[in-house]
Amino acid sequence: MDTGGTDRPEGDRGETGGIRTALTGLTTRGRSFLAAGVAAAVCAYVLGQSDLLRVGLLLVVLPLVCATVLYRTRYRVAGSRRLSPGRVPAGSEARVHLRIDNVSRLPTGLLMLQDRVPYVLGPRPRFVLDRVEPGGLREVSYRVRSDLRGRYPLGPLQLRLSDPFGLCELTRSFSTYDTLTVIPRVEALPPVRLSGEAKGYGEGRQRSLALAGDDDVIPRGYRYGDDLRRVHWRSTARHGELMVRREEQPQRARCTVLLDTRGPAFEGAGPDSAFEWAVSGAASVLVHMLERGFSVRLLTDTGDSVPGEGADGFAGASQGTADAAGLMMDTLAVIDHSDGTSLSRAYDVLRGGNEGLLVAFFGDLDEEQAAVAAKMRHRSGGAVAFVLDGESWAREPAGVSGASGGGEDRLRTLREAGWTAVRVPPGAGLEELWRLADRERTGLTPASGGEGPR
Repeated sequence: MDTGGTDRPEGDRGETGGIRTALTGLTTRGRSFLAAGVAAAVCAYVLGQSDLLRVGLLLVVLPLVCATVLYRTRYRVAGSRRLSPGRVPAGSEARVHLRIDNVSRLPTGLLMLQDRVPYVLGPRPRFVLDRVEPGGLREVSYRVRSDLRGRYPLGPLQLRLSDPFGLCELTRSFSTYDTLTVIPRVEALPPVRLSGEAKGYGEGRQRSLALAGDDDVIPRGYRYGDDLRRVHWRSTARHGELMVRREEQPQRARCTVLLDTRGPAFEGAGPDSAFEWAVSGAASVLVHMLERGFSVRLLTDTGDSVPGEGADGFAGASQGTADAAGLMMDTLAVIDHSDGTSLSRAYDVLRGGNEGLLVAFFGDLDEEQAAVAAKMRHRSGGAVAFVLDGESWAREPAGVSGASGGGEDRLRTLREAGWTAVRVPPGAGLEELWRLADRERTGLTPASGGEGPR
């Protein structure tokens, strides 16, 4: 993530505009010198004191000369910026490395370096760079941190030029900037049996055809080396030649992570809100399933699917795990509440095919939306729902649980449809709830009203 250039400010293009720019760069000291010189010249004229007039002229000319010389200084300076890393979880720090190269044959004067940073990332960094020799360079760095996910622009880089007397300062800006992506927090999850026993080939696995060509249909002709145990005798009798069954092999297990983003389903805002917990939970499950070799996708209540490419929109085996995870993390970094009030669009997407394992993060569910969510279970091999009561998150302190009667009815509706439904109390940890869902699904723990760890 390097940026560089020797751009000039727009005000430097014309002579009149350049003089105006130079004069506006006068510091408080420079303006004071100018005012004192004018006052001394007026007094000298009134009193007839030639020596005082010389002093006044010196005080007037000095800041003007400094401004003119500073304005006409043409430093050829290249600037670059490097983020380490360019994608960082919320609450973690990233380091920004700045580099200034003097590509001219003349040394620079005193340079003040400043980078524009959004307020949420911290104070604006400023550095004072001493004289840079011809062909020399200076490197500085600073740290940024945000508790809120999002995409934040860094830059453009600014250089403030100052004369040795401190009478004038001019700002020169580069034109490029970089973007820091703050992704949701990801919590490491234990490898429970929610997704089956084998890595990437767990519950709900299907059988896919190992096709070798267009003629690989059921049945196909015998080929040298085929196992005779695969001979299909009925087809052999019908066609008058040896016919064998096509080969089958296990297909990569699929996992769909459904994130409810409906605005009315969540209350409160900030890093500790219910919606941010749901986003972080979805990110944790996505990363966990990718690490276990699953083909995964992120689905929202609006029907939008990520990655949205390839067969059925899943991140398949041909895609790198890191690339697929990065694409979905970038999406979750900027995801916000939707304007919708229904889960019907997500249901329309889910009923189009077998989804394998379905992991959903729901906000408040009324009776109608609970019924829609219950129908989603029919097209999945397994279904786990984490239900957040937005009102309790906005009202109760962390760790205090107490579900309303309506919330219990919604959980019961989901469980009767085959969901493993877990209520998420304020401040709960996803790792403990993940284990709880596994125990409830395997029958080791009875459904206890969905209360998670306290």
